[in-house]
Amino acid sequence: METSLYIAQKLAEQTVPISKEALEKLASILVRNEIKKGENFLNEGEVCTQMGYVHKGLVRQYYYKNGKELTEHFCCEDDVFICIESFLRQKPSRLIVEALENTVIYGIPHDAVLKLAEECYDVERVYRGLLENSLILSQVKMDMFRFESANERYNRLLKEQPEIVMRAPLSYIASFLLMTPETLSRVRANVM
Repeated sequence: METSLYIAQKLAEQTVPISKEALEKLASILVRNEIKKGENFLNEGEVCTQMGYVHKGLVRQYYYKNGKELTEHFCCEDDVFICIESFLRQKPSRLIVEALENTVIYGIPHDAVLKLAEECYDVERVYRGLLENSLILSQVKMDMFRFESANERYNRLLKEQPEIVMRAPLSYIASFLLMTPETLSRVRANVM
C-alpha cells in the first residue's frame, strides 16, 4: 500500500499520534520522488528543500573530505533523513544524498511544512518529533565513535541495522564506521 496518506501515517508513527484531519493535511504536502540507483536526491552545493522519508530503497548521505568520500548516514525503508543545517537554514549543503538502490522517497518540503506547522499543532508536533529524532540519531552516532571500539561499532550496526550490512557496499560501511576497508575485513572475520 502506497499513498500519501499512508506515508503521513508512517511519519506520525515515528513521532506522535495525530488526528485524521492533520494526517490529511500532512499527506497533501508530500512529494513523491523516484530516484534510480546511482542518482542523487541532493547534490553538494544545493539547498536541501525537503526532508526525505524512504518508502522503498536505500540511500546514503556522504561528503568529500581531502578528496575522499565519507559516509555520514544510511537510510532504508521507513527511515527519515535530513541534511539538517541546509534544511533548517536553507543554505547550500555540503552533504550529498545518493540512492544506492532504485528508491522511492517522499519529500516533506521545507516551506510547506513550516506553513502547515503554523496552522496545525499536530503537524507541528510531527515536524518537531522528526527533528528531535534526527538530532538524537546524530548524538548516538557521535557517542558511538567516541566510546566504542571498531568491533563494538560493527556489532552495533549488525544488531540495529542489519539490512545496511546486507545491502550497502563494504567500502561505504567502512567509511560510515570510521574504519579502513582492511579494518572492517578483520572485524567481520572475527564476527563470522
